[in-house]
Amino acid sequence: MSSPTPDRRTAGKPMTVPLVRARKRRDGAEPLVMVTAYDEPSARIADAAGVDMVLVGDSVANNVLGYEDTLQVTIDDMARHTAAVARARTRCLVVGDMPWMSYHLSVEEAVRNAATLVRAGAGAVKLEGGRARLPVIEAIIRAEIPVMGHLGLTPQSVLAMGGYRVQGRSADAAQALKDAAKALAVAGCFALVLEGVPDVVAAAVTEAVDVPTIGIGAGPACDGQVLVFHDLLGLGARQPPKFARQYANLGVLATEAIAAYAADVRRGTFPNDDESYHASSDLQSALSLEDDEIESPA
Repeated sequence: MSSPTPDRRTAGKPMTVPLVRARKRRDGAEPLVMVTAYDEPSARIADAAGVDMVLVGDSVANNVLGYEDTLQVTIDDMARHTAAVARARTRCLVVGDMPWMSYHLSVEEAVRNAATLVRAGAGAVKLEGGRARLPVIEAIIRAEIPVMGHLGLTPQSVLAMGGYRVQGRSADAAQALKDAAKALAVAGCFALVLEGVPDVVAAAVTEAVDVPTIGIGAGPACDGQVLVFHDLLGLGARQPPKFARQYANLGVLATEAIAAYAADVRRGTFPNDDESYHASSDLQSALSLEDDEIESPA
């Protein structure tokens, strides 16, 4: 395994939306690194590792809260987890995910919900969908809230798509995705997530737009990559998807550690003398004297 990236907290400025927008690889920029985070500890770990952005994803639903899909979380859930991530006070840009039905009913409600995530600590919001979302995206941007788009396999559309299926496999579908990406970039999105699309399609989209693309299951040609915290650390209950590289298996290590603790408790070897607080000899004597008085006959 290669050596870890130096801690970015000691080098450079905090990541901002303009700095992200400027990171097109064709301009010689270093690829962007994004990882999901759902609470203060995971955000703190990601920041110390030197990532550029943390995404408070609606994937908290199936990675933390035990749901089968992302359709169960609400804007209140996302605000709570965004606030927890923001308490880590990272140099990373915090991007809050807008959950299903938080931007589908009206433009006004979408802007209000985006503001809820910003007030919770997000520096930008992300939402799924193509041309149909342009009025919402434009309104949120007019409210001075930066928006990251999300195209391709959009998990909030799992019912309409009939499952988690790779998108853009036909020439027509690939062209439609490319056109949607251009429209989102023109509308003002500062970056686009491309999920679950063939690598050549992601490469074509990346070349066609002037804002960075962030790939997840979209090949190496994107301007950056994002992975789920639990997938790359081996903390998930499910088999990681094809596109996720597992860099550690912390789930196994955690299970072994807790099993060792349980065994020590049952053997009576935890806590030991060094792990216990001790009283003065005077207090020990006083407690012994009290016991003698209780046991003495009246």
